[in-house]
Amino acid sequence: MIEFQWLWAFVLLPLPLVVRFLAPPARKTRAGALRVPFFAELGPNVASAGALRRRSLLKIVTLSLIWALLVTAAARPAFVGNPVPIPVEGRDLTLAIDLSGSMARQDFSHDGQTTDRLSVIKAVADDFISRRKGDRIGLILFGSRAYVQTPLTFDRHVVRQLLDEATIGLAGPETAIGDAIGLAVKMLRDRPADERVMVLLTDGASNSGTLDPLQAAELARQEHVKIYTIGVGADSMEVDGTFGKQIVNPSEDLDEEALTKIAAMTGGRYFRARDVAGLAQIYSDIDRLEPVAGEPLYLHPTISLFQWPLGAALALSMALGAALLWPAALGLPARGGKPVATGNKRAGAKSATGGDEPRDPFEGVVA
Repeated sequence: MIEFQWLWAFVLLPLPLVVRFLAPPARKTRAGALRVPFFAELGPNVASAGALRRRSLLKIVTLSLIWALLVTAAARPAFVGNPVPIPVEGRDLTLAIDLSGSMARQDFSHDGQTTDRLSVIKAVADDFISRRKGDRIGLILFGSRAYVQTPLTFDRHVVRQLLDEATIGLAGPETAIGDAIGLAVKMLRDRPADERVMVLLTDGASNSGTLDPLQAAELARQEHVKIYTIGVGADSMEVDGTFGKQIVNPSEDLDEEALTKIAAMTGGRYFRARDVAGLAQIYSDIDRLEPVAGEPLYLHPTISLFQWPLGAALALSMALGAALLWPAALGLPARGGKPVATGNKRAGAKSATGGDEPRDPFEGVVA
C-alpha cells in the first residue's frame, strides 16, 4: 500500500494560481513602431494565432504537471508493507548447565521411565527457553572447564538445539562452578545493569576450576548480575543392593550451602529440584520472578518512492527546456517556419529587368 508521509504538502498544489491572481501584473510598456524592410519575407514564418495558442496551452500543461510531480515528491510517498513483529528488549539471561559425570545418575523419572538427570534438564529447560520471548539468551556448559556454547542471542531455536546436542562429560568429569559464574559475568557485564540474569544448574560441589564460587559470586554482585541457583538430585531412596535393600542419597555431593550463599549474595534465590515436577515448577517460579518482555512490537517495512515523481519532474523540465532553446541554439526559425534569408534585400529588391523596383514607404512598418 502506498502512503504519503507528509500529506499536508498537497496544500501547495494551488500555489501557482494563488500567485497568478494575487501578485500585481507586470507593468506594460508603450511600444513604438518598428520598420522592417524585409517584412514580406518573414510573413510565411510567422506562426498563426491558433498555433501560438496551442503551443502556449501545451507549455502551461507541462509546467502544471511538473509542479504537481514536485509537490507529490515533497509529500514523501512510500510503499508500506505488512507488519513484521520485532522482539522487545527484555532481559539478558544466561543458562549455565552442569555436564559433569554425576549428571549421568538415573535418579529421575520421565514419562514413566527412569532416566538420567541431564535428559530431564534438557526437556524442562527447552520449555523454559521457548517461553522467554524478547530475552537475549546465552548458554554456558561447564564441567572441569566452562565455555560459552552460544552467546547472547534472540534466536531461541539455536539455543535449544545446542542444548539438546550437549553430552555428559563434554567439558570434563568434574565441576567448575566458579569458572561458570565468572564466564557469565564476563558475558553480561556490557549489558544494561537491571537486565543481567543467570540461572546456574548443578548437581554437585565445585571441585575444579581456577575461581572460587563465592569469589565469583562477589564479582557477580559488583556487576549487578542476579543469579538463580538450582540444585538437582533426588532425596534419599531405597534401592536393591548386593546385601538386600539399601538407603542411598544420590545428592550427597550437592553443596546446597554454597549455592544458597551464591544466590543470596547476588539477589537471587536457591531452588531444589528433587524430581521432574519440582524442576518444572522452579522454572515457572523463575518466569514469575523475571517476567518476559511481553507482546512484541510490530514494524511496517517502508520503501521510499519520492525519487520517482522527482525524477519525472526533472525529465519533463529538461524536455521543456530543450524544446524552448533548441531552435535558438541552432539558429533555426520557430517551429513550422523556414530559414530566414538575410543580406539579399535591404533598401529595395531588384526587378526582373535588373532595375530597382519602386518601394512603398510604409512597407514593413510594424506597430
